[in-house]
Amino acid sequence: MHPHIHAAATPDKAAIVMADTGETLSYADLEARSNRAAQLFRSKGLTRGDTVAFMLENVADYLPLCYGAQRSGLVFVAISTKLSHDEAHYIVEDSGAKILIVGAALSAAKELSAPSGNFVLGGDLDGFEPLEPALAAMPPSRIEDESAGRDMLYSSGTTGRPKGITGALPDGPIDEVNPLLMLTKTLYDFSSDMIYLSPAPLYHAAPLRYCMSVLRFGGTIIIMSRFDPERFLALVEEHGVTHSQLVPTMFVRMLKLPDETRAGYDVSSLKVAIHAAAPCPVEVKRRMIDWWGPVIYEYYASTEGTGFCAITSEEWLTKPGSVGRALLGEIRILDEDNALQPPGQEGRIFFAGGGEFEYHKAPEKTASVMHPEHGATFGDIGYVDEDGYLFLTDRAAYMIITGGVNVYPQETEDVLVMHPKVADVAVIGVPDEEFGEQVKAVVEPRDWNEAGDDLAAELSAFARERLSHVKCPKSIDFERQLPRHDTGKLYKRLLKDKYAAATS
Repeated sequence: MHPHIHAAATPDKAAIVMADTGETLSYADLEARSNRAAQLFRSKGLTRGDTVAFMLENVADYLPLCYGAQRSGLVFVAISTKLSHDEAHYIVEDSGAKILIVGAALSAAKELSAPSGNFVLGGDLDGFEPLEPALAAMPPSRIEDESAGRDMLYSSGTTGRPKGITGALPDGPIDEVNPLLMLTKTLYDFSSDMIYLSPAPLYHAAPLRYCMSVLRFGGTIIIMSRFDPERFLALVEEHGVTHSQLVPTMFVRMLKLPDETRAGYDVSSLKVAIHAAAPCPVEVKRRMIDWWGPVIYEYYASTEGTGFCAITSEEWLTKPGSVGRALLGEIRILDEDNALQPPGQEGRIFFAGGGEFEYHKAPEKTASVMHPEHGATFGDIGYVDEDGYLFLTDRAAYMIITGGVNVYPQETEDVLVMHPKVADVAVIGVPDEEFGEQVKAVVEPRDWNEAGDDLAAELSAFARERLSHVKCPKSIDFERQLPRHDTGKLYKRLLKDKYAAATS
């Protein structure tokens, strides 16, 4: 399975549709553009195993460029458009990218450089060659030495410097079936008939890999430039969307639409709505299943690919809060002394016997997440019940120790985010002379005009009605917008650094 197969069989079928503009690429277009990209890479001297980097917003050419690299045996790096210049520069340098392709509107891309070629898409940028004429000058035929490449994606850096996650290049042909294809077919019924709505940035692992998988099956992708809750619902109705992948913050934003707005759109075409990337509050997921029916599928995994858990709506209703049972790797729960824990006991989550990976040029980082007997950890805390279902508590790095008591902020966040006046919330530990750390909530209100002491008191009372007092915020601050990644992950490191600096 590969787009070139569908280009031969159904050349006029829509492969990619840009939701905002209606721009459409057929499978014939996708094939020609990816071939031109492969030809361009070869013309610049890149050979199997070399690296290219893309720093692009969601545009129609994103996936053709990725497939141009994939069929050239290259390693392709998708860089977040939200990074600063220094962060993007670090990834370009660390990855060893020989060619860099950027979007003209991205200020952070200015003065970035790769040794074999720098190209800009969608406008002009000093020091960059326009990509469109460079591609147009290339033949649309396949290169003679095709071989399978792969992505090298960088972790989101929520707790430190991003890490490039890599592995060996595939040995087989470019159209060889890979484990993700088998998984998406088995779990989510991916097929040539599917219409997949992608509301997230393509530079992130899940949207990129799942969209590339849709094209392997011969389906159609509808790509949003950015998520808007009502626009998402309208696109489902307009295109008869069958599949999508979201994050819990998207669920929250849709649930907070007025009832009449939500009821005004027909979402009955949805067969599979996948979610991952961040823990989903139990009440949020229950309400989504009530609204959309048992089409909500969750998985727990990471870019590293060492383990994979999955759960259906029906299973989840019997195990609320679980992220499922392991389909890849064996779950091991270890305490602080690396002792194996029995069912029901919390600890660090490891996956043994799963996929192999390494952090690019960072053997010490690789070693830091490995255990010789129990595999690798993503840095999360949780437990397994007697039936083998995994429940997440929080990330180890976010645990708050206040007065000697361990508090996992996710539970407090899950409560506060359901308050009707809260758009988003982060709970962190900040320095406290008496208790070591105190629980602080940083709230993004739905209406900034309501931010203040009265709302803080209302939220404190709301939390105390539902949580043990030790888990309730001792103080509440307000921000106009929290530093949340488009994948749903909070950059808590930035918030913690801000408060640490204020008390130093």
